[in-house]
Amino acid sequence: MKQNQLDQLKHEMKHTIDDFYQQETPLVFGGGSPDSRIVLIGEAPGKNEILQGKPFVGQAGKNLDEFIRILEIDRTDLYITNVVKMRPFKINESTGRESNRTPTKKEVDLFSSFLMRELDIIKPMLVVTLGNIALKCITQDEKASIGVMHGNPIEMQFGNASFKLFPLYHPASIIYKAELKTTYIEDLQILKDFIRSLKIK
Repeated sequence: MKQNQLDQLKHEMKHTIDDFYQQETPLVFGGGSPDSRIVLIGEAPGKNEILQGKPFVGQAGKNLDEFIRILEIDRTDLYITNVVKMRPFKINESTGRESNRTPTKKEVDLFSSFLMRELDIIKPMLVVTLGNIALKCITQDEKASIGVMHGNPIEMQFGNASFKLFPLYHPASIIYKAELKTTYIEDLQILKDFIRSLKIK
């Protein structure tokens, strides 16, 4: 039942986004178990995600897999998605190469209603946001900061969905800032204990 609803949502999203940009736009939809009580939300897919059609399969995905192992949860038991379902990129003028960029507020706003419906279908008990973009979207607060809010669970209402929100740094952040890894591991230990307290698994 949930999978049918998600498939319908994907169809609507694809039609809306292609129509908005007036062209075929590659999208990466959420993946995993639609019956999961835990949803992980990143900001947007990168090149590898677009190529494979799955969220978190690049280097950030490898980091995420490591953290999921720390939580002692199988990735197949989770539902993983992004706020923005298309790849935001910029082109280097000197090389002509594409590189990832942070989604704009316009892009986040375009996809946020679909994320709201996605969570309403899944009805998770716990949502883990990865990075600032997802945190700002879910809290609907542009001033929300992962540096301030990470590692602290919050009661949240997002559309019709009510859940516990647990903000984490984005897995890609430790690629660029190795000093964050200690903080990330500490937050994961807090999250692990919190999951146990919720009796999700």
